[in-house]
Amino acid sequence: MRQSEQDNDTRNARRLSGADDVTLVVTTRAGLPENVHRGRICVVQADGGDIVFAAGEVTAPTFVRSTAKPLQAIEPVLGGIAEAFGWEERHLALLAASQRGYPAQMAALQQMLDRSGIPEDAFVFRAGKPVSSEARDVWAAQGGETRKLYHTCAGKHLGMLAWCQLKGWPLEGYAEPDHPAQREIARRVREWAGAGETEFALGRDGCGLPVAAMPMERIALAYARLACPDAAPDARAAQAVSRVTAAMNRYPELVEGPGRLASLLLADPNVVAKSGAQGLFAIGLRRERLGIAIHVADGAESAWPYIVMALLERLGGVAEQTLASLHARFPAEYLNDAGDAAGRWETVF
Repeated sequence: MRQSEQDNDTRNARRLSGADDVTLVVTTRAGLPENVHRGRICVVQADGGDIVFAAGEVTAPTFVRSTAKPLQAIEPVLGGIAEAFGWEERHLALLAASQRGYPAQMAALQQMLDRSGIPEDAFVFRAGKPVSSEARDVWAAQGGETRKLYHTCAGKHLGMLAWCQLKGWPLEGYAEPDHPAQREIARRVREWAGAGETEFALGRDGCGLPVAAMPMERIALAYARLACPDAAPDARAAQAVSRVTAAMNRYPELVEGPGRLASLLLADPNVVAKSGAQGLFAIGLRRERLGIAIHVADGAESAWPYIVMALLERLGGVAEQTLASLHARFPAEYLNDAGDAAGRWETVF
């Protein structure tokens, strides 16, 4: 075996074992550690992509999951889907959304479906129910019929299907890696993130689409460029990004939902933020011209807010009101079912 292959095997073995992850957050009870959440963090500059802070191995490939949605929207928006189908700004926000079945989200998605003429059966995923427990209770009280439109990725898929229809590409097979839509989107995502061919791989996402894996530093750079599109290499793509991120900031609760970390952050005009499945969270800061990628190795979303708040307290980037809303929504002290203080979330990186 050649030395380069041995080195790759060693690196992969370390990544599989989590040896390159660092402890990010600990929950304590009676002052004793109870749960430990390990992972990686990377903060980069929009201009040049220099790393300004790193915890853990940030060159390791990481699946972007739903943090890729604003990037995956670039080609369909450049292709003219908003103009062709009369989609408004709130509809552009749904292109980047992980919607949870709230009435405002479903109303906007239904409009996108109606105006584009895309048949609901065209979605590659199965029919389901709302993700939000609150929305699901309302859905159940109203009869509880499953629909494909309830899928959390419905907005992203609608954008891709509408683009395929506009281009004359087949709707069938639109989620396959060799479909022209997915080839163009993968090319754009890689270019926007500044990832080399050897740094970029494709897997299959939970919704059925191809999903990219690339180093944390490239994900952070992608979000730095989302916040500061003037730093991106393609001016036309930058214009499309500006439309999508402006919509995300204008309609933060359409992007995820009330009380969700990303939606609370998007209410601040300085921030672009999006969550991804299995522990990935990404942020772009406009004034500071920074991108942040966070990956919690065990996939625990519950650890995100404490990492995010600790980073923002160090880096700045959000208004005092935004930080106060985060602390109110995600207090460091947690209570038991009797209402008594039971323990704390503590960041240790």
